[in-house]
Amino acid sequence: MSAMTMLHSVPPPVQQEQLTAVYRHAVTQGGIPTVGPVAAELGLAPELVAEVISQLLAQRLLREDVDRPELLVAVDPELAGRLLVSPLEREIYQRRELIAQVQAQTELFRHDYSRTDPPGSAEISQIAGHQQVRGCLQLAGDSCQDEILVLQAGRQDTEDFDELLRLCEQLLERGVSVRIVCQHRSRADLTTRMKLKKVIDAGGEVRTASHLPRAAVVFDRTLAVLIGAESEPACASQVRDESVVGFLLDLFGQLWDEATPVACAEAGYAEAADDLQQAIVAMMARGFTDEVLARKLGMSLRTCRRHIAALMRDLDAVSRFQAGVRAGQASLVRSA
Repeated sequence: MSAMTMLHSVPPPVQQEQLTAVYRHAVTQGGIPTVGPVAAELGLAPELVAEVISQLLAQRLLREDVDRPELLVAVDPELAGRLLVSPLEREIYQRRELIAQVQAQTELFRHDYSRTDPPGSAEISQIAGHQQVRGCLQLAGDSCQDEILVLQAGRQDTEDFDELLRLCEQLLERGVSVRIVCQHRSRADLTTRMKLKKVIDAGGEVRTASHLPRAAVVFDRTLAVLIGAESEPACASQVRDESVVGFLLDLFGQLWDEATPVACAEAGYAEAADDLQQAIVAMMARGFTDEVLARKLGMSLRTCRRHIAALMRDLDAVSRFQAGVRAGQASLVRSA
């Protein structure tokens, strides 16, 4: 009988040591596929183990494995506590005493989880699932004291993007410096501009670039969260390794210096027109199709083709090749 089927049994009373024992089993064995082996090893009734698993799931200390949904795996207690607490902070009157209770409860499992960490896991750890990624960012934001740097390469019409901007606004209220680099498409969408305007009005700085390789957030120049690509399931990597974080800081600095500051009162690509033209012609010269070009620039295919048509019209070109030659002659494209 599977662990999820047993969750529908009549719930017997559960004690803290039983919760700890089952959680420890999930940590040491790499997960819980079924109730039976756990009950046999711990000498507990299957119905009791099923109720324990139910409570651990409710406390976010267990979750379904991304690749094997039938397997329940252990969750970092600190992250589990944040997943429980974050909605309460936002929706239930900022009840700090409840946060303390959740943190104290999940801390009981800290020793069991941390003592099995493999060497180097403290420097790089993987996170899967939308809620887990959001919880990781919120937890890092709560500890952030000086600066947050954001590379926003993904879609900007998602709840994840809204959550990230809300986090930036919270940090600005605490006096934390916020710098964000988005793609140029942010300028053309009124809704996105209004979201960014709130951040700018609160004291944040926003710039845009033609292309960003991936999404990432760096907290206090010591912790980086690398966000997975849009085509992948929701995932992230939390990195504390000095060399990796240092590389990201150098990358952010270069992108920031080359990016164009955002003036939210201005609609469209006006301020970034030259940079956008250079990016389009350079990609055309490299033989990219319209579809690939649009994806790299983070805009719709229709918008991308409109820019290409306008550029070829301005250059009086009848082909991509001719546009590339004339753009080079007009110094629109730097030699690369």
